[in-house]
Amino acid sequence: MYYRLNGMTQRLTGASTSAYVPQGLKVGLPADPSPMIFASPTKMVSETASHVEYLGTNKVPDLQKLFQKADGIPVHLKRGVMDKMLYRTTMGLTIGGTLYCLMALYIAAQPKK
Repeated sequence: MYYRLNGMTQRLTGASTSAYVPQGLKVGLPADPSPMIFASPTKMVSETASHVEYLGTNKVPDLQKLFQKADGIPVHLKRGVMDKMLYRTTMGLTIGGTLYCLMALYIAAQPKK
């Protein structure tokens, strides 16, 4: 069964199949696309391939091999010393922030004299 919104009561009511018209299938839509808003010339793929600005190597396959290696090390520590430093700094700041929040709550809970 199809439903439609009743304009008077603002509730869903039953409707016939003629009321069901999905967007994009309406009669009278233009067959040709609308004109371009920004009429800038486009470059062909062959034109841009000759002078690519960034010619770095693709590191994704190497990183996939590194991170998918089953050596028992957690993923967030697989890249060595810098990962360990970042992890420990994050954990230290988290614990310090928690202690600071608890201290602030304790001070706020004390009655004023």
